[in-house]
Formats: sequence, C-alpha cells, structure tokens
Amino acid sequence: MEKKNVTNTAKIALLLFNIGSFALAWVLYYNKRTFDTCLWIGGCITILLYSILYNSLCQVYKAFRIASFQITETLFSQLLCFGIADCIFFVECCLVYNRYTSIFPMLAALFCQCLGSAFIIMYTKQYFIKKIAPKTTLFIYGDKIDEIEITSFKQRILQKYEHLFQIKNMLSESQSHMELFQAIDQHQVILLYEVSQDNRNLLMQYAIQARKSIYITPSLSDILLQGCSTKHLLDTPLVKYDYAYERRSGDFLKRVTDIVASLAGLVITLPIMLCAALAIKLEDHGPVFFKQERCTKDGKVFEIVKFRSMIVDAEKNGFVPCVGQDNRITHVGRFLRKTRIDELPQLINILKGDMSLVGPRPERVEHVQKYTQDMPEFAYRLRVKGGLTGYAQIFGKYNTSPYDKLRLDLMYIENRSIVLDMKLIMLTLKIIFTPESTEGFSKEKSQELQREFEKQQLFHRWENNTRGEKREI
Repeated sequence: MEKKNVTNTAKIALLLFNIGSFALAWVLYYNKRTFDTCLWIGGCITILLYSILYNSLCQVYKAFRIASFQITETLFSQLLCFGIADCIFFVECCLVYNRYTSIFPMLAALFCQCLGSAFIIMYTKQYFIKKIAPKTTLFIYGDKIDEIEITSFKQRILQKYEHLFQIKNMLSESQSHMELFQAIDQHQVILLYEVSQDNRNLLMQYAIQARKSIYITPSLSDILLQGCSTKHLLDTPLVKYDYAYERRSGDFLKRVTDIVASLAGLVITLPIMLCAALAIKLEDHGPVFFKQERCTKDGKVFEIVKFRSMIVDAEKNGFVPCVGQDNRITHVGRFLRKTRIDELPQLINILKGDMSLVGPRPERVEHVQKYTQDMPEFAYRLRVKGGLTGYAQIFGKYNTSPYDKLRLDLMYIENRSIVLDMKLIMLTLKIIFTPESTEGFSKEKSQELQREFEKQQLFHRWENNTRGEKREI
C-alpha cells in the first residue's frame, strides 16, 4: 500500500472516530437531556458544524501529516483540534441553555478522542516505518556552499525525516550535466540545496520530465515573486510586483486586532505575570524586566520589554549568543523561556503600537546593521512593523540562520493578510509547547557569531572616530 493511501486511510479513521465520539456525547446527553429537541434535526446540524470546525482546525495545524511529523507532534496537533472544537461547542451549549450544564460527558468524549487518536497515529506510524521504505534521495548542493553548512542541513533533515528520505548520493552542481542527469534517473527524490539559478532550472526541467519528486531551497527573488500578480497586457506573459505590504486596507483592522488582543492578553495573563515577577525577584533580587533597543518598521528604534531570564549584566562583556545550556540563564529564566512566559510583557509594546501581534521579529540594532551589511535584502524586513510572533518563530527556531529567517519573514511580508495573521496566531498555540523552537546555538556557532559581531562593533567605532576626526579638521 502506498504512503498516500495509508495517510488517507488514517485521516478517514481519525475523522470518523473523533467526530463519532463527539456525536455520541452530544446526541445521547446534551441534545437529548439538555435541549430536549428532535435528535435528527438539532443533532445532525450540530455534528455537521462540529465536523467542519474540526476538519478546518486539522488543516491549520496539519494534524493529518502522520508520515512527516513525529508521533507526539501529530498527537498534540490532534489534541488541539478536537480539544478546541469540544470546548467551543460546550461553551455554546451552556450559552444556549442559559445555565451551566455538566461537563463530564464532553470530558468523556475528549478522553476517548485522545485514546483513539493515539492508537490510530501510533499504528499508522509503525506501519510506515516497517512497511514503507524511505525514498532514495539525491542531494545536489551549490558549489558556493561550505561543507559545514551542507553537513548541517543533511543532519537536520535526516534527524526528523529519516523515515522519508534515504540520501544515497551527494553531488555538487559543478559536476557535468550528464553525471547529474544519470544520478537523477537512479533516485526517487531530488533535493536541490542552494543550487545556482541556471543549473537549478536545467536540473528541474530534467527531473520533472523524469517524474521525480523535487525539493528546492528558494532564493530571495523566488520569494519576492510571490508578491507579484499576473498581467495580460500583451501576448507575452507579464507579472507585476504589487508592493502588497504598502496596502492600507487591512492596517486599521490589524491595529484594532492588536489592541483588543493585547488588552485581553494582559487581563488573562495578569496572574501568571505577577507570579513570574515574584519568582524572578525572589531568585536573585535583580530587576524583573529586561529592556533592549530593537528595530521595527522603517528602522524605527523602540525599547522592547521582556521578563529577565538571564543573570544581571549578562552582556557586560559584550554580545554573546545564547547556547543550548547557557549558564547565564537563571533557574526561573529557563522555565520562563521554555513556556514563553518571558515574552508576555511585550503585550505592552503591542498596546503602545511599537509592535504588532504578527510580524517579523524585531531585531537588535547591531544585528540589523550586521545582517544588512552581509545581506542587503535584510532591509526588506523593515517594510512592516515587527511582531510578537511570525513565520520565522513558527517555522524556524531560535538558532535558525539569519538567511533562513529572512526567507521565512519575506514569505510572510509578500503574503500577509488578516486571514494569514489569524492562522499564524493559532499556530503559535502549538509552538508554545514545542521545546525545540527555543533551542540555542551550539557553543562553536555561538563563538563564531560573537566574533563576527565584535568585528562589526569595532568597525562602527572606527567609522565614528574617523567621522569625528574629519569634523575637527
């Protein structure tokens, strides 16, 4: 049985079981005892609405991707989907009934959904591992990429998806086209990693003709093309770059959403923030908040507010990137970082208008200077207001490279809309409970970044001194 057929079978099983568990609880208790209405009319309409909501949430959280995701990740995605749906319909039941009704039948349905989903997901995953072999994969990399970066990418993809990809061969794009074509014929999947534009087009054409699965790392120009619309002015196809980020139509609604969400968030999380502030103070008697200058839209600098998670004066000797087990992080700070509680004070920044709820992460001023010098396209991130959450926070990690973060942020900028913002906010609920997204840099990478930023700071000091001497002359 092919992977697609197994996935579809598991998807149908999850839909039937989870919707059926809810339907039993609703029809046998809430619809019959609470509302005392016709089972066929009231029950069927409610189950239909529940099915639509549950399936929609599964699409947002990618809860049917059993082959791609780990068992715990898929199960957690399912739990979010039917948990949110169950909660919404229970609240709706109480509101319509105009009084509190027993939650135990819904909890029983939730318990059954958890057990049933766990069984289906685990059985399907085991079937994939035992019965469906990973696809033979050809890894073609660009000749300008260093060996460490290539090895790192290979390790990362095999660490999570070894059951999907079996990298049998690794070739440089500098090899002859005939050698590359022959290698493509011998593999099921082709992975093009940072291959130059000309070679990429040629290899893609051949792989498509040979009906191979192709994975490509996009260039920045590829991502910018997402912000183009098709224009049929001539018989020659044209695309026009639309500067979608400059449209003001959704800005008012986005700002209203930011105000409402930040106010609601501050009220709801106030007890949590008070406990966090008390814990920070009791541990080392230092300041509760950590403030730092960050860049947002058009390069405007503002002071971001977070709960302090490191020791006092953690950067007194200059910038040092956070490593996996950084001894500068306090005991309380480690918990705050894992649970993202340290980010909660930024709701004040959102309320003030310094930040938005969704957008590229505001970077430190010196980071912006460094990254813009290395990658001029980094300035594109400053086209929109910085955000609490965004593409790079959801699909990346703390130690994701600046170039990959830039690609992710540009994907958001070129496709941003209120609908996309809502989807990213919902996905943030899942990321909060994903430990690997807060993973720090390795010690070697941290030292490398530190050296780069020290050089950058020395250069800016020299530049400022030179300007001062010229003014004196």
